[in-house]
Amino acid sequence: MKLRARRVEDPEINLISLIDVVLMLVIFFMLSSTFSDEGRMKIQLPTASERPQQAASGDRIVVTVTEQGSYRVNERELVNSSRETLRAAVLAVAGESRNGRVVLRADARSTHQSVITAMDVLGRMGFQQIDVATIQQPATP
Repeated sequence: MKLRARRVEDPEINLISLIDVVLMLVIFFMLSSTFSDEGRMKIQLPTASERPQQAASGDRIVVTVTEQGSYRVNERELVNSSRETLRAAVLAVAGESRNGRVVLRADARSTHQSVITAMDVLGRMGFQQIDVATIQQPATP
């Protein structure tokens, strides 16, 4: 009896169809997932109404940013436009209370950096209710 050596073939796995399926799953999960933008600061966007709300002027602090970038606290001009001066002026008006409203008014031609600096100082002091004052544009006929 003569035994012949059989040729053994290596098993072959076709990966092309597996790659196609995995690629389709990746595309499906990318398109169906929700992307969330998580920021560090939660802001509440302002709303406007036709009749302005009346608030008591005694319980709020008004910080004004002028065109030149200087600051006013309750219409009192500060000696310079540094962060420390603004912080000291707001601290003198507010005292230990951080529950009151702060209204931030800025000239339209003031620099963005001046407004952000004022918001940063107020936020670091612990104020949580900062309103940004705007004016209503006149209706064009």
